[in-house]
Parts: sequence; structure tokens; C-alpha cells
Amino acid sequence: MLQTDPQSLEKLAQSAAVVVRQAADFLRKEAASFSWDKVEYKGLNDLVSYVDRETEQLLVAGLAGIVPNAQFLTEEGTVAQAAESADNPYWIIDPLDGTTNFTHGLPPYAVSVGLYYHGEIVVGIVHEVTHDEQFVAWKGGGSWCNGRRLQLPQSGELGQALLATGFPYNIFSGLDAYLDILAELMVKCHGLRRMGSASVDLAYVAAGRFQGFFEYNLKAWDVAAGILLVQEAGGYVSDFVGGNNYLFGKQIVAAGYVHPDLLAVVKSHWPKSGL
Repeated sequence: MLQTDPQSLEKLAQSAAVVVRQAADFLRKEAASFSWDKVEYKGLNDLVSYVDRETEQLLVAGLAGIVPNAQFLTEEGTVAQAAESADNPYWIIDPLDGTTNFTHGLPPYAVSVGLYYHGEIVVGIVHEVTHDEQFVAWKGGGSWCNGRRLQLPQSGELGQALLATGFPYNIFSGLDAYLDILAELMVKCHGLRRMGSASVDLAYVAAGRFQGFFEYNLKAWDVAAGILLVQEAGGYVSDFVGGNNYLFGKQIVAAGYVHPDLLAVVKSHWPKSGL
């Protein structure tokens, strides 16, 4: 049985962080010689390469020894996949979040690893490769960036907020509603940014660089680690209707003090039937 007290989770998180750093170092080395002819397509605008797969294999091999009975849910499927309702803990892995950025030589991109157990993320690690920033959180232990504690302020206004989002790239059924959300927020906040890596967006929310983030059509491996980073920094996470179906529900609103106001804008435009 996995020990989930903060002290045990801290040791586990630090061990996993070493493996994640090794993966980030591999990505950094490969970026120096990567060429476009190595890119493949999994679907419309959905890129992959040997770099994604080899990084995932490195992560699986290293993490398997930290929690011996753990299973895996991974983007590239290089190992047998855990069922979402599995009783055993399982690692949720995105070996290269921001593949399109990586293939174009554009920052940011990251390794994202979360440990899921009994319905919640208990460890989350996002390593942004180009700036060599490692964000680590464990349940009850706070969020950290390169050893510095992250703590979000609890007051402020939407008008002072810089927000992050992601644009639809292969599922466009919610495009009209999304454009309405963007139009309203453009006149209500300091600005909107699209970085190209959801895990980095969430890490930057936890660090207070962005005051909020929202996106739809996301997978669990895009957000698992970042969810805990935001929560342990004192932020709030919901789906587009204010519920808790944000890990597997393909939509997320994550923020500090602006969460109620940001959610209200998103909710007012999003179809009540969902997508």
C-alpha cells in the first residue's frame, strides 16, 4: 500500500524528480540535433517522434523502481496502460508536452509526471526543459520550483490578471463558444497568452506568472501534474461548469484569486450540454 503522509510523499517526489530531470536532459540533448524529417503524425496536427517515445521509455523504466506496484497511463502507449479506476497507484506521463514547440525549436516544452492514487493526484512534477525549471508538488507538502516554495496571493482582480489558454488544433466543435470566451476576456484582463504546453501553463499559474489558465480537449497526461502544482500553491481547479471532472473530463479552469471570475466567463459561453 502506498504511504500518503506528506513525509513519505516528499521522499517519493524527490526520487521521481531525479528520473524526470534525466528525461529533461535527454530532451535537451536531442533538441540540439533534431530535424523535421523525424516527425510523424498521430492525427490532424498531432505530432510525435522517436524523442517522445524514447523519453517515455526512460521515464517508465526509472519510475517503475520507485513505486514497484504502480501502473502507467502514458501518452505514447509504450507500456501496458492502467485502467482509470485501478486500485493500484499509477503514473500519468506526458514525456514531451509541447511536441509541436519542440519540433519547431520553440520554447516552452516539458516533461510532465503525476502519480494518481485513490481518486487524486498525490505527486506532480513538471520540468520545463528550455529554462531548466523543475516544478514539484506532493499532497500536503506544497509546490516548489527549483527548491523555492510557491504560494499564490488570495486577493486581486480579473482586470489585473494575465491569463493563459490553448487553441483548438484538431477538435473544432467548440470553436465558436471558445472565441466568445476569448473576446470577453480580452477586454477584461491584462492579456491572453498561448504557450503551447498545458503542463507549463499550469506550472506558471502555480508560480504566479499567470493568474489563470483554461483549455478544453486536454488529456489526463497534459494536466495531471499541473493540477497538484496549482492546488498545493493555494490555487483552485475546476472543469468548465465548476465541477471536479477536470482530470479526465478534457476541460480545465485553474487559477488563484481570479478563479470565480474566470470560471463565470467560461461558463457563461460554454454549451450547457458540453462537447
